Amino acid sequence: MASAELRQIRRRIRSVESTMKITRAMELIATARIGKAQARVAASKPYTAKMTEVIRNIAAASGGLTHPLFEVRDLATVGVLVVTSDRGLAGAYNGSVIRLAEHHVVEHREAGRAVRLYVVGKKALTYFRYRRYQIEHSWLGVTDTPTYADGRGIANVLLDEYMEGRVDGVEVYTTRYVSALTQVPERYRLLPITPPEAEEEATPVGYTFEPSPEEILDRLLPRYLEGSMFGMLLEASASEHAARRRAMKAATENAEELTRILTREANQARQAEITTEISEIVGGAEALARG
Repeated sequence: MASAELRQIRRRIRSVESTMKITRAMELIATARIGKAQARVAASKPYTAKMTEVIRNIAAASGGLTHPLFEVRDLATVGVLVVTSDRGLAGAYNGSVIRLAEHHVVEHREAGRAVRLYVVGKKALTYFRYRRYQIEHSWLGVTDTPTYADGRGIANVLLDEYMEGRVDGVEVYTTRYVSALTQVPERYRLLPITPPEAEEEATPVGYTFEPSPEEILDRLLPRYLEGSMFGMLLEASASEHAARRRAMKAATENAEELTRILTREANQARQAEITTEISEIVGGAEALARG
């Protein structure tokens, strides 16, 4: 009959093996989702690039850009949007972008600026709510598989806040997807919009405006914001899946190593039990022989 120590080791082995099955399954799911997320990121970039080109050409043809969304104001109130995931088990993905955002929030407040906080993802909502930050608006269930409607909804809320004067600028703290191994938390200035600079070698395309350039910009710039916001959500989603795959791969490898160590300990404990039993049998036989 196995000793208490051996039974405990075997229970730990079964527990670690069960955990390893879960982490391996999550790793495979994240791996499958990364490919789709990468394809969506690549597919969204031509839209934003073409939109930037059109705005640049309008600027060149009309002799300059003038629009309220390009106007740089004195920063009395800053809107801060933090993009995280709804689920954990993604390594340092959420912690990195939250630390970056909180650092700049503290800097704004020390500089005497008011901050209005907006969050995407349950992790950021939980973190800032626990620390008693006032959250103006939150979006949940977005980053796993973001849609263009999600980007439009977020952009419209931020645009309304900016146009109504509640904020004088909007910063977005999110994660830029570089590769499956590299994701970088970054800060983007969403509002006011930075006018695209004219390329030196590019030849501007001529336009006949109907209606006026101002009315075109009124319709075009909100679409540009929506596209930019959607692109950020897609990159954040790809970064989340890549970070989760790395974290689950590391967890699976650690579980495999722990299983090997525990199996060796179990074998040693069993060998010690067998040695003890043999010694007892031999000792008993010798005692009977003398008696």
